[in-house]
Amino acid sequence: MSTPLTVKAETGSPYQLSAEQVLIASRALIKTLGEEAAGDAAASAQDLLAADNSSEATPIYLLLTTKTHIVDTKRLKPSKISLPHPLNNSATTSILLITASPQRTYKDLVASPAFPVELGKRIVRVIDIQKLSKKYKTYEAQRQLRESAEIVIADERIITRLPKVLGKTFYGTTKYRPIPVSLAANPERVDGKRVPGASRSADRQKSGTAQGIAKEIQKAVDSTLVHLSPSTNTSIKVGLASWKPEDVAANVAVVVERLIEKFVPKQWRGVRSIHIKGPETVALPVWLASELWADESAVLDEGGVKKAEEANISKKRKNKPLKGEAKRTEEPKKKSKKEKATPEVVEEPAARRGSKRAFAAIDSLVSATDAQKSHERRTKKTKTQESNDDKLDVEIAARKELLKRQKLAAEKKGGDEVPKPSKKARKAKDIST
Repeated sequence: MSTPLTVKAETGSPYQLSAEQVLIASRALIKTLGEEAAGDAAASAQDLLAADNSSEATPIYLLLTTKTHIVDTKRLKPSKISLPHPLNNSATTSILLITASPQRTYKDLVASPAFPVELGKRIVRVIDIQKLSKKYKTYEAQRQLRESAEIVIADERIITRLPKVLGKTFYGTTKYRPIPVSLAANPERVDGKRVPGASRSADRQKSGTAQGIAKEIQKAVDSTLVHLSPSTNTSIKVGLASWKPEDVAANVAVVVERLIEKFVPKQWRGVRSIHIKGPETVALPVWLASELWADESAVLDEGGVKKAEEANISKKRKNKPLKGEAKRTEEPKKKSKKEKATPEVVEEPAARRGSKRAFAAIDSLVSATDAQKSHERRTKKTKTQESNDDKLDVEIAARKELLKRQKLAAEKKGGDEVPKPSKKARKAKDIST
């Protein structure tokens, strides 16, 4: 008989973790990581420049696989889940605090006696969004700021503005993304209820108290981060290889419960599998679903798959007919400027083509006769113009001849009466000639 990969809970709903299965997987994974670290230490004993690969800082991840995408869009703002066994329990972990303006208010709160001394020593720098955008524009300046601290914490009021200011230097990987915390004043409450008439915008503009801010920062440091993206796989850090298996199992139980309850669609019915693994180890199963789909009605048979494929054909083949279908009408295409300028030619039916040819012959004959008539008019006009010119010349010559005869006749009738030119007129004429 085959051994099942996971052990289900003995009592209650099957949609829950088995503490026994989680503990078994945690022990096996910690043992594997310890053996790998010992092998790496023995191999690098002779190499003084080799990196330190001890199992103390080796992380353990929880791998959640869902039946559908856990979210629709990528979220740059991480979510927090508080752990019973914190991951950042070192007293030397440095913190960078990014606040709203002005930064002097929060610097005074961190330096005040009411703020915890140990936590205050871990905060290496406090800077507001205004100075951050002015002083850290270049990549080199942003890189130095990133390397100055191990944890980046930011006020949730300005967390949405940080991706544009910090860019890929901080948001390229999930390691340096700022953790959102509430640094604003808490609203006034009486007996656990909000005071009527209190302004929320006024409360958000005010800074919190030193104790309240310290509590929020410590909570963010002790929590694990959830970075969601449109995928079916989500990885969350839940422990270290140097821990006890019981501590890892306790963190796994808390993270699974809160993660499924808050983020997974349809909660447990939307989970396909849960594993734990190291950075380079095989994933060990913790919980496996018996149903592969969240909604069985959404699963299509072969006929449904074919219909879906036919409905989702590409745009290039959209107008082509499928098998057994009539020819589809083509959609009108957009006309270019040249096509709009040229008139459309409408094709007539075949029954009218003969009559159209006859009409075309008649039109050509009429146009030919019109052209002949116009030619005749032009030639006739030119002839009349020529004849008129000749007649005018004849008339001018006849008129000159008539004037000449009248002059001779007048001289014969009264030769003495005709005035003769004077001496001065003769001299002027001679000079002109």
